[in-house]
Amino acid sequence: MNGGQMNKLKIKDLNLENNVILAPMAGITDLTFRTICKEFGAGLVSTEMVSAKGLYYKDKKTEELIKTNEYDRPISMQIFGNEPDIMAYVVETVINDLKNIDIIDINMGCPAPKIVKNGDGAALMKTPKLAGEIVKRVKAVSKKPLTVKFRSGWDADSINAVEFAKVIESSGADAITVHGRHREQFYSGKADYNIIKEVKNSVSIPVIGNGDVFSVEDALNLINQTNCDGIMVARGVLGNPWLVGNLVNALNNEDKIVIPTPVQRIEMLKKHAQMLSNELPEKLTVLEMRKHAGWYIKGLKNSSETRCEINKIDNLESLYELLDNYLKTLA
Repeated sequence: MNGGQMNKLKIKDLNLENNVILAPMAGITDLTFRTICKEFGAGLVSTEMVSAKGLYYKDKKTEELIKTNEYDRPISMQIFGNEPDIMAYVVETVINDLKNIDIIDINMGCPAPKIVKNGDGAALMKTPKLAGEIVKRVKAVSKKPLTVKFRSGWDADSINAVEFAKVIESSGADAITVHGRHREQFYSGKADYNIIKEVKNSVSIPVIGNGDVFSVEDALNLINQTNCDGIMVARGVLGNPWLVGNLVNALNNEDKIVIPTPVQRIEMLKKHAQMLSNELPEKLTVLEMRKHAGWYIKGLKNSSETRCEINKIDNLESLYELLDNYLKTLA
């Protein structure tokens, strides 16, 4: 299948410009990062994972995570939890009124120990009946399209994505995203595209494929092997938002592939820092940029040493100066 055949995606009544979707990533997909990926052409971006209980108890840190702006739309807001009453309540009383949020996504795939030990995230794959009840209750009160993200199963001995998908569909979800790894794999090994294909063949709602998309070739393999309706990118865009644009072009049958030069990478890193400084105090901006800097300069000459230097910096002026000097060594 060629890209031009799948460059649009409709989720319930929402028409996306294209089917390249930015995954929700904790500590990554803040307002600034979403804006950058949107500028590169992402059809849909997502907030970081938000605790339904945090919204219920009006936790300030939780409310910070849902900071949005009109320019990032359409935006999906991902929530997690395992109590149908609380999840339905926050959707009805909080999320329905958020005008910049276009889709509600429920996380049933996060493998983090602190999430699953409470019965949230991927732990819900062990309790399909409860998962279905959550979807049913949220769907009953939601004014926005509802999607669910999950994995192939809990572990290698309980690959139940097909059965799980059917429960989620029959409970009212408008689309699903399948990550082709089970919980015990976390992010190791290879994503299993066969399970995504099996899910796609078993439901009638849109299926978004997720896992190991680091290049245009990876995305086309995912499409060709699974016939999925959309592509969700995650780790592949860390330090490389150009991947989003490359995927959009490829799926529109355009040959334009951008491989960023060292200069472009450093300039984007500086732009990222500048944009983030509009959202956060300077010291917090510099702290946040340490991880992003590592991704942007990965593979460049003397990147390890430079990363160590960046980790010692505590103000933006010094960061820009260091990056400018580093750029001169790459010329």
